[in-house]
Amino acid sequence: MKASKIEPSAAQYEQNTGNGWHLKVGDKFAHPPRTRRFHLRRVLGVTGLFSIGYGDVGSSIYYGLGLVAVVALGATPIVLGIAGLIYVFNALTYAEGSSMFPEGGGSASYARHGFNDLIGFIAGWALMLSYIVTMAISVYTIPPYLAYFWPVLKLPLYGTAMSMGFIFFLMIINVLGIKESSGINILFISLDILTQITLVVIGALLILAPNPGVLLQHMFGEGNWPSTNNLIFGIALAALCFTGVESVSQHGEETRQPQKRIPQAYMLMIVAVLVLFAGISIVSLSAMSPQELGDPVNGWARDPIAGIANSISLAISPAGIANEIASAQEPVIILTWIFTGLRDLLPILVALLAASILLTATNAGLLGISRLTFNLSSHNQLPSIFKRVHRRFRTPYVGIILFSLMAIALLVPGFFSTGFFSDLGALYVFGSLLCFALAHASIIGLRVKDPDLPRPFRLKLNLNIKGRELPATALLGFAATFVIWIIMMITQPYGRWAGIIWMAVGIALYIVYRRLKHIQISHSPNQVGDNHSTI
Repeated sequence: MKASKIEPSAAQYEQNTGNGWHLKVGDKFAHPPRTRRFHLRRVLGVTGLFSIGYGDVGSSIYYGLGLVAVVALGATPIVLGIAGLIYVFNALTYAEGSSMFPEGGGSASYARHGFNDLIGFIAGWALMLSYIVTMAISVYTIPPYLAYFWPVLKLPLYGTAMSMGFIFFLMIINVLGIKESSGINILFISLDILTQITLVVIGALLILAPNPGVLLQHMFGEGNWPSTNNLIFGIALAALCFTGVESVSQHGEETRQPQKRIPQAYMLMIVAVLVLFAGISIVSLSAMSPQELGDPVNGWARDPIAGIANSISLAISPAGIANEIASAQEPVIILTWIFTGLRDLLPILVALLAASILLTATNAGLLGISRLTFNLSSHNQLPSIFKRVHRRFRTPYVGIILFSLMAIALLVPGFFSTGFFSDLGALYVFGSLLCFALAHASIIGLRVKDPDLPRPFRLKLNLNIKGRELPATALLGFAATFVIWIIMMITQPYGRWAGIIWMAVGIALYIVYRRLKHIQISHSPNQVGDNHSTI
């Protein structure tokens, strides 16, 4: 009787060849494994996707508002409004892209399909930079919020050391494979939205309504309006406050009915983000001068939401409460007691919630990098070592450790100065605006290159150019993000040179790897023939 051949699965082959469990001599030649594609479980709905996306956006307001105020001063609400409009363009573009390609990779995936592997790698490498910087900025702003309990954390030495410790802690638990709970994430996001709504409502009632002129003074008063360069740089920095579009697209393979659910999640995010951010920015400049809000040393640049809570606490003074109780009727007394309770509770709630949300956002950045590097290495855009899985914990430990150490290295200047806070923002802008511009360009390119490609979510407001329907929002989004990116390159030397070095190292790594593998550098996935043609 002829013995049947038992072929190892792709998962076994990956484990055998990459983790020390070797097949017997000749097996991999006599019984080559069939190529299989493994899919993640599709468990996410609109609520889950929204919690993931808003987790990034909601956390960014805890540091992005102050970072923008450092350069935009009194124009902060206007700058955030302009950036919010660009965010709408971004979200709409990602909605069409994710409905066409519900896979991990985001802008890197769109660029690979719309152009070729090289452009896809450039988008992915720029996105990787954004993830690393987002991790550094998010974790760097945790200590100032916790300084409500331990004031020593406001000092650069202790605060930076704690920030590095948080990244190291997240690196360890991600290597070990400890999973986050989506239920807890949704709970945190719900509490965060409720807290921000409370701050906006109470701030409007107690600070803005009694003296509306203070907002105009803080915005347009002498010394409060920024220079033209700072105004444009402020718009670029405000991109920090409008993240989340990439986070949603990275989970396309885990979403039920992604062609329908992902666009719905983006629409929900647009409404929530624009309403809450508009309220927060207006209340913040009603409560503080732009100099107080944007001072990274003695002000609230690193913990702006704590500054709003502090201003609300001061507005509800004990002496004023005593006078109200002595002269007011019972309903007013009850309201006064409620405000008193909020005065005592809000600073504590903001400190704890901000630390939790920012830590979750830092971890989300680390998870995003691991998904992105796995996606790039799966398409031979990065060496296969980046998708190597730990023998025991079954986690992509190489990428987790490498990029955690990079984020820690970015925090080293924090020991000596708080001025590098805006430099981190400039570096984030370099990566994020570049990958946003490439995402818009990819969607436009796909309309030209493959107009008949199924688009479950199709952008409206199309312009007919040479017989092709090109989405106006993608055209405007590309123009805005690319122009601001160019201006930032001209005016921000740190972001320019650090970003150029990062991209040069990545492209060099890509070219060397592709030549060693005998794969075309600019191969397009739509070429006729094998998945990757040889040189």
